[in-house]
Amino acid sequence: MLIDDVKIKLSAGHGGRGAVAFNKVMMSLGPTGGNGGKGGSIYLEGVSDISTLSQFRGKKEMLAENGQDGRPQFHDGEDGKDIILKVPIGTLVHNLSTGEDLEIINIGQRLLVVKGGRGGKGNFKFRSSTNTSPTEFQEGLSGEEYELRLELKLIADVGFVGLPNVGKSSLLNELTNAKSKVANYPFTTLDPNLGVYYELVLADVPGLIEGASDNKGLGIKFLRHIDRTKTLFHFISSESFDPVKDYEVIRNELGAYNKKLLDKTEYVFLSKSDLLDKKKIKEKLDELKKIGKEVIPISVIDDKSIKHVEKILRDIIKRKYKKTLKKD
Repeated sequence: MLIDDVKIKLSAGHGGRGAVAFNKVMMSLGPTGGNGGKGGSIYLEGVSDISTLSQFRGKKEMLAENGQDGRPQFHDGEDGKDIILKVPIGTLVHNLSTGEDLEIINIGQRLLVVKGGRGGKGNFKFRSSTNTSPTEFQEGLSGEEYELRLELKLIADVGFVGLPNVGKSSLLNELTNAKSKVANYPFTTLDPNLGVYYELVLADVPGLIEGASDNKGLGIKFLRHIDRTKTLFHFISSESFDPVKDYEVIRNELGAYNKKLLDKTEYVFLSKSDLLDKKKIKEKLDELKKIGKEVIPISVIDDKSIKHVEKILRDIIKRKYKKTLKKD
């Protein structure tokens, strides 16, 4: 099961205490107390693996090492080791302690979320012309401690949406090496599946139902994953008794969750078209003219229709490439 929303408590290490020490060697008298080491910090780093939040399923608290205390003869204490936690790109980081919101959007992006405490000064740092034998020192500072909520919102170029069992997973498998589970029953897909078609990331979002935005069925658990997709592939099964209603159900749920989702570029497909004869398919397409959009019949066992989908994907790649050039 995909973990895409989790609360954790992170504690950075405390700084080590500064030392009070003096040189005992004749002619070299004076303070020699070293500084305390810095406490370990905790970072989040973006990776492509969407399952990495599962590491927090059984471990909700993480504690970085404390810095070691300073020692005599100018030896500073060692710094505590930092912790780097891998999280999927698309993770929103809600700091529940400060109210600050951050996000991980790039692979390799590293975010400091709790900072280790600074080490205290040893008495060597307090020497002066008027205080040649200082006994002052500093305690190390406490490390930061925050409660975070990590919320994954997939970043994909194309999101597959539709009611359960409309053939989204089958097409994803056909276009990519995703190997999603496929079966003829509702809610086959219980977790989002990702696939890569050349430069495009495709996301098969689990089937929605009427009332999903009110948390019915799988509810808003997966609606959040459509937020960041740039283009929607909307699937309507040719087996549907009321394809127009099926289309409207999904559009209503998207709009109820976030009206901006309705503004995304959308391609509508009549899936599983191999299950009906040409006359029945035409009747379904005529009926779907009511939605005011072109509807494309497709089947994963029809090479011609798959090539049509691939042409659409190549056009999306071209537009993506042009936008990248304009930014540069």
